[in-house]
Amino acid sequence: MTRGKSSGALAVGRAHWLQMSARRVLRVFGVQLSQRGDAPCAGLLVSNHLSYLDILVLASVSPAVFVAKADVARWPVLGRLARLAGTRFVRRESRADVARVNREIQAALNDGFLLVMFPEGTSSGGETVLAFKSSLFEPAIRLGTPVTAGCIRYGLTDGDPAEEVCYWRDMTLLPHLLNLLGRRSVQAAVAFAPVAGDHADRKALAIHAHATALALHRELATQTNRHS
Repeated sequence: MTRGKSSGALAVGRAHWLQMSARRVLRVFGVQLSQRGDAPCAGLLVSNHLSYLDILVLASVSPAVFVAKADVARWPVLGRLARLAGTRFVRRESRADVARVNREIQAALNDGFLLVMFPEGTSSGGETVLAFKSSLFEPAIRLGTPVTAGCIRYGLTDGDPAEEVCYWRDMTLLPHLLNLLGRRSVQAAVAFAPVAGDHADRKALAIHAHATALALHRELATQTNRHS
């Protein structure tokens, strides 16, 4: 077996391992997952970013390779899970590091993997979808890769998801994690839609992908309000 085939088999194995591990961890957190639309199995998937649960939610529905900010690698438990799964870590403030990760993204897309990233560049409380940064969209433009937008929304029966599920502002990981483990159940809704059309450059693609994710966000919010 050639080195390239060996590396590809290892990446496939890691993606499937992450999917199985994510499903187990979500059960530990008591996450009840609902899905709208078809999850992609290849290409680029871009999603809003609310919590450390996001990677687990998206990994549970389709084997994937993830791009995450560099400090995730240092998180207890979740950081080790991300490293073992072959996550690509990026320091967005460094142009050289963004260029390096773009090369890795292009290689993964070229090999037929589903590559998942969170182009808001930070997490939020879920009130809206923040504007997408375009720096990591370049490989999709070069390869003409299909792009799918995703959107995640959380709910709690015994708390405020913006404060107890979303991980943002100046929250500290371990106390947040322990508090979340104490909740009775977490509702996670995820929706997917293809980003249609041809795009001349990464900035146009990022804008269109953001608009698609924002439309999904509104759909999930309407669905939540209807059932509340």
